[in-house]
Amino acid sequence: YKAYIKAVTYPHHGIVCDQNIDELRRVYNRKFPLKIQALERFLALSLAVLEVVPAPAVDISDEALIRDVSDRPILRAAVGAKADILITGDKDFLDSKVKNPKIITAAEFLQME
Repeated sequence: YKAYIKAVTYPHHGIVCDQNIDELRRVYNRKFPLKIQALERFLALSLAVLEVVPAPAVDISDEALIRDVSDRPILRAAVGAKADILITGDKDFLDSKVKNPKIITAAEFLQME
């Protein structure tokens, strides 16, 4: 939650793509089915301040560094939106050799000045 607040507060500009939202719903359905309503309330509020950006259909060279093919549109969206950083807990992203955008955890983002 703290990372979300920081991401949507000046000078930052938080973005997501439809694939982020879909994946969040899939994870909650599988791991936290009793918290789906709370997730939907959070999404309703957060999408009022986050910018939803498209995931370009055209492949980019760095996406081959992301093992999970279903995660690659998230990287394309971040690159297409010219994001400086991509905040994630996904090990495939964190272990990749992608340089731009910089891929970090929420904890690392909170430690940034």
